[in-house]
Amino acid sequence: MYYDRLALAQVTEDMVINALKQCMDPEVPLSVVDLGLIYGVSISDKNDVNIKMTMTTKGCPLHDTLVSDVKRYLGKVGGVGDINVEIVWEPPWSADRMSPEAKEKIYGKKSLRFTIDLEKSKLAKQGNVVQQQDGSLALMNDQNQGFMVNEALVEFWKSCDGTKTLNQLIDGFTDKLKMPRTDVEKEVVELVQQMLEAKLLRPET
Repeated sequence: MYYDRLALAQVTEDMVINALKQCMDPEVPLSVVDLGLIYGVSISDKNDVNIKMTMTTKGCPLHDTLVSDVKRYLGKVGGVGDINVEIVWEPPWSADRMSPEAKEKIYGKKSLRFTIDLEKSKLAKQGNVVQQQDGSLALMNDQNQGFMVNEALVEFWKSCDGTKTLNQLIDGFTDKLKMPRTDVEKEVVELVQQMLEAKLLRPET
């Protein structure tokens, strides 16, 4: 009696992604997929899985833990062979890589949009700015939640001292950036919205 050789069931990218959606970041209650940490998935004919992923910061103290968790969850996928996780830093991670659902959980719903009075609203910064071990900057709110930022965002945050209206802030950055005011206004309103939701700014009464 002859038996046909059973073909190896091919592991798919969807199977890998679904498994990784169960792998939660130890510091944030979101999966590595929703956080946008997965940069690439490749699967060989032998079902060996290669993952390219990043961390939110190079100084992440839970680097090894997260890599181990990724391998553990992928190991539960039937038929998976060897698993290799490569940590990459280009392009640098930013909050833009997060899924819409993740952004909503972190920043909240956009309930304040279009309710800001540019002529009267004055905003005051809250929280503090910290420098990470890798030199990157983060703004920490009073709930000790950190948000990755660059020097330009820190400068804007510091300029919100409770004495200037949004129109005055927009005028100042329009002069500095030499950009059309309508473009600057759009960016500033969006940024203020995010910082209010992140509790990095508060309305000054």
